[in-house]
Amino acid sequence: MESRVTAELLRGMPLPQPDERGDKEQRGRVLAVGGSVEVPGGALLAGLGALRAGAGKLQVATCRSVAPHLGLALPECRAVGLPETEAGGIAPEAAGTVIEGGARCGALLIGPGMMDQPAVEKLTARVLEGLEPGGEGPAIVLDAAALIGLGETPERTRRHAGRIVVTPHAGEMAGLLGIGKDEVNDDPRGTALRAAERLGAVVALKGSTTWIASPEGKAWSYSGGCVGLATSGSGDTLAGIVAGLLARGATPLEAAAWGVYLHGEAGNRLTAKVAPLGFLARELLAEVPCIMAEFAG
Repeated sequence: MESRVTAELLRGMPLPQPDERGDKEQRGRVLAVGGSVEVPGGALLAGLGALRAGAGKLQVATCRSVAPHLGLALPECRAVGLPETEAGGIAPEAAGTVIEGGARCGALLIGPGMMDQPAVEKLTARVLEGLEPGGEGPAIVLDAAALIGLGETPERTRRHAGRIVVTPHAGEMAGLLGIGKDEVNDDPRGTALRAAERLGAVVALKGSTTWIASPEGKAWSYSGGCVGLATSGSGDTLAGIVAGLLARGATPLEAAAWGVYLHGEAGNRLTAKVAPLGFLARELLAEVPCIMAEFAG
């Protein structure tokens, strides 16, 4: 079964709305784990994405040497410093802290800006194994380096009963399934469905047409974006938006569909305001609240 992600489709799956008298706890907490000494901005963009999507509280966990600077750059968050590897990444020994923090949140995001790939793979594996599965633990978004090795150990994601969203581009999808990138590009819908079934997770395969697939075999396509979205940090913003929507109470499939649409429409609006090329990933995020508000009107 296949559908297109359109405004009409999304009107039929409205996002959870907080009570007018509710506080920030009602809008949900996000823990974003990301960044590195070389790319601290990945965690910053993802955290901003979660807040712009409407999450009420944000924690960002990153390398200990980076955390104070991140806290100043993003004063809306609680910045948590984690042990570092010699390569300037987050050490796998941080898994306990991530599990403890994630258990208190509605959504956990791992991956943006993380550069020490062996360390990321170990950290992600330990966290997936340590968190309570199903509705007991947070909904999870896995992005970028956090996708490494998932296809070889699908039991780690499957135990979370469909409460995971993964957001690969074509190259990451090829690594995840152990196939060539050309094979992904030749059949993006089919590879997204294969990955969703294998991982037991919702998949958002990013590209000029983004394919969203569920473990149950449903596929949605979105081709309404623009070439300007293909820029540094754009994927980090998308991952953060999805995490923020999950924290608010959207299902993984809803969060993926809404996140992809909001991200794409933000790019279209910047294309009209700025130019087809040259707008920045961080600029996408200020467009998101207005787009969501139009659906609530």
